[in-house]
Amino acid sequence: MAYRIALVDDDRNILTSVSMVLEAEGFGVTQYRDGAEALRGISAEPPDLAILDIKMPRMDGIELLQKLREKSQLPVIFLTSKDDEVDELLGLRMGADDYIKKPFSQRLLIERVRAVFRRLEAQKQMDQPGVSATSLKRGELVLDPAQHLCLWKGAAVNLTVTEFLIIQALAQRPGHVKSRDQLIDAAYGEHIYVDDRTIDSHIKRLRKKFREVDKEFGHIETLYGVGYKYNETSSPGATSQETE
Repeated sequence: MAYRIALVDDDRNILTSVSMVLEAEGFGVTQYRDGAEALRGISAEPPDLAILDIKMPRMDGIELLQKLREKSQLPVIFLTSKDDEVDELLGLRMGADDYIKKPFSQRLLIERVRAVFRRLEAQKQMDQPGVSATSLKRGELVLDPAQHLCLWKGAAVNLTVTEFLIIQALAQRPGHVKSRDQLIDAAYGEHIYVDDRTIDSHIKRLRKKFREVDKEFGHIETLYGVGYKYNETSSPGATSQETE
């Protein structure tokens, strides 16, 4: 399958060079020079992945991601500069799957893109409706990897591929603590380097999404300095603690 990628950057040199690298790996690439143009194009012809620069005129990458997330869980990788730390974390909390700091190597870019598509393949939807026999059930939580379906108390929780893999890793062994490194391996693969704060941002986003369905949700517990764990019953005081 030839995956299609939307590449959004106001730097023509980056558009040209990155497109060449991606196309050499067999991906189809559509280029956009700014966020407004990209929003129209992506809405009309949704790709399989979007790679977004943060700093762009007319509509930056953060605003573009926000508008995309209103209707879609399209996987997104951010391209960030060294001084974009605040925007980078904001983007992750809004639901970006990954980020790459400029300047970056071609090998790193391809590794990150392939990691996203491996996760997509792992979560590919099946044709038949309903929850499959291979679903994971933990209390009120139901996860169906075959359909990329997450239910909490019967209500759907819309997760990105990365968020799904993180909650799945936690829920596989309730009460068992997963370190940030273990969650990175579960969500990104063993050979992809991701900063610890990336997992923290994804966890905050997960909690927010579950609380949109159930404001009392408090089943993902932080063990400071250790990691996270999933509890089948809400931990006392966890709800207020986890808003941080």
